[in-house]
Amino acid sequence: MSVRGDTLIAVSPSAARASPHPAWVLFLLAAVVLVTAAVRLRLLEVPLDRDEGEYAYFGQLLLEGVPPYAAAYNLKAPGIYGVYALILAAFGQTTTGIRLGLIVVTSATTVLTYLLARRLVGLAAGLVAAAVYAVQALNPKVLGLAAYAEHFVLLFVVAGALVLQTQARDRRPAIVLAAGLLFGVAFLMKQSAAAFVVGGALTMLLSSDPDGTPRWPRRLRMTALFVAGAVIPFALACLALLGVGTLGTFWFWSFVYGSTYSAGLLEGWSNLVARLAAVAPSASVTLALGAIGLGALFRGRLRSRGGDVLLLVAASCLGTMVGLHFRPQYCLLMLPALALLAAIGLDALGRLLAGPRASVLQRAVTIVLAVAALGQPLYASRDVLFQLGSVQVSRTIYGRNPFPESVEVARYIREHTAPGDRVAVLGSEPQIYFYSGRRSATGYIYTYPLMELQPYAAAMQHQMIREIETANPRYLVFVKAPTSWLVRPDSDLTIFGWFAEYQRSFTRVGLVDIVSEKETVYRWGEAMVGYAPHSNAWLLVFERGRKP
Repeated sequence: MSVRGDTLIAVSPSAARASPHPAWVLFLLAAVVLVTAAVRLRLLEVPLDRDEGEYAYFGQLLLEGVPPYAAAYNLKAPGIYGVYALILAAFGQTTTGIRLGLIVVTSATTVLTYLLARRLVGLAAGLVAAAVYAVQALNPKVLGLAAYAEHFVLLFVVAGALVLQTQARDRRPAIVLAAGLLFGVAFLMKQSAAAFVVGGALTMLLSSDPDGTPRWPRRLRMTALFVAGAVIPFALACLALLGVGTLGTFWFWSFVYGSTYSAGLLEGWSNLVARLAAVAPSASVTLALGAIGLGALFRGRLRSRGGDVLLLVAASCLGTMVGLHFRPQYCLLMLPALALLAAIGLDALGRLLAGPRASVLQRAVTIVLAVAALGQPLYASRDVLFQLGSVQVSRTIYGRNPFPESVEVARYIREHTAPGDRVAVLGSEPQIYFYSGRRSATGYIYTYPLMELQPYAAAMQHQMIREIETANPRYLVFVKAPTSWLVRPDSDLTIFGWFAEYQRSFTRVGLVDIVSEKETVYRWGEAMVGYAPHSNAWLLVFERGRKP
């Protein structure tokens, strides 16, 4: 599909792939990239959330020469930490630097989505898909404003999918290997990208041969080459971790403990329903167009390319389903596939209305639907995207999670410590370590695993206790916020009993009370004497041996 003036006209995907990019298309694509980047620029200072704080702290340690999993533990793959280290080195170790890196990544993914959709469907469809992706990637309902690992997964997945769309006669071993490497790097960003690796392998296995005759030995060789390319980045990462002595820790957290990180079927179904209910109101037009596009894959001119698109959609769904948690950011993995389906759906509707006297109606319907698909998520989150300040944005998205407060707590710690002093945060707020520029006294930068009903919880608690006592931290931060612990009715509470005794050798020097989403009370030193928290979300700051 392409545009001449204001009229939508149909062209074949092969013709669209062969034609150059018209100036008006490049202009509109640049406009999409620049407008969505401008929205993100306004929100550069929104406080980091937990995952961003984790990645940033790991990246900070890497820049200081500390290998992954040596001084901080988590189940995510090491690639995202390396990327964060590069972002921090390029743009600075600040919230602004991280968000600038995210702008680069989402802008690049927008362009790649255009190229992929253009190659699969056509020119105008590529532009629509890029715009839908870019706008939905801003959606706060899927935490699109935060620099989650999913954004980085998509960059390499869409690039790999684009390489895989090379015509069969041009698909040389070097191209197949390059595609595999891109998918393999995506897996290093986050393990959920394994679904895309499987999808890519199936694409290779089921794709047509150069002359149209199915030659299975060649297909198997090419598929094996793709899989080898996908394995190489992970194998190299494991060798690097072996060399620095942290392979065992990585393996335990990512695969042994990671295998327990899943919800049951009933809980998973409940999570899915809740996520759909939260996301659908801001994306219903896009979802409807996507459903139409899904149906259009099985008929007409797209039938030959339908398999490739379906595999991308299936892989996106599986990546979102991993662990059955269906967290908001997992939905990001669906965006390129959804954008592609929406573009196909819009194209199919335009063709359905095509006729000698239907040009005005065709034009009006496609324009209205395109505007609705792009405008709906922007309008639904207009306060966050265009009106509220940074702290208010954090509150609107994350409620009373102590993300703005982490900035102030970290500033106090940084101003009252030397670079070599250690800090222990009792709670899941790794962003405090990053902001303060101080090392954690323990590798347990999250306390969620300690409260989970999994077989390693008790041992993890005892290890965290030993690490803190051995490191003898200068400051402690105790976080009393339900979302920082996620205590369950049957959780092991040993660490709370230990902390009640351990904190006796420290002095309380600060209290942060998150009274409501609009009010936080800070008390430092003598000002905190006699003050009692008014909420169930507060932080206490302790210093070893100092009197207030």
